[in-house]
Amino acid sequence: MDIVLYPDPRLRAPNTPVTAFDEDLAQVSRDMFELMYKTQGVGLAAPQVGLNQRFMVFNATGDAEEADQEVVLCNPKIVHKAKTQESDEEGCLSFPGVHGSILRPIEIKVQALNLEGEDIELELEGWEARIFLHEFDHLQGVLFIDRMSAADKTIAKPILQDLQAHFKERAGH
Repeated sequence: MDIVLYPDPRLRAPNTPVTAFDEDLAQVSRDMFELMYKTQGVGLAAPQVGLNQRFMVFNATGDAEEADQEVVLCNPKIVHKAKTQESDEEGCLSFPGVHGSILRPIEIKVQALNLEGEDIELELEGWEARIFLHEFDHLQGVLFIDRMSAADKTIAKPILQDLQAHFKERAGH
């Protein structure tokens, strides 16, 4: 399992709901956590590993030793967003070297299914809300560069052009 890098079309492709809550799904979530920790991430959405399903994992600590903080969400939906928003620096494992300030709600309420297919509801705020919203965007085919300011996009442009060139090379174009 590897991180899918921009501009791979799987990052923008539609994502289907998770329907099988089985050992395969549990294994994929374990593999995603392992890859997330190895790459110093705090969250990972299924499209980022080439699986176009509505599924994400995150651990706000980013620490494999704190496995009790791991969250797996299948078919998540946002049922409430705070009107208050704040801007903070974000990066993305699919965009190595790219960072930008992104405006997001500071609190959200989420409904989803766990690995067993059971309904769960979470109230997330601050850092955890930001991580969820970043990963949730991936499930919508929205990338964090879409939410960047024009100034941040200008700064990121050379790196994005390099990523595009590497993608074309790998694709044999």
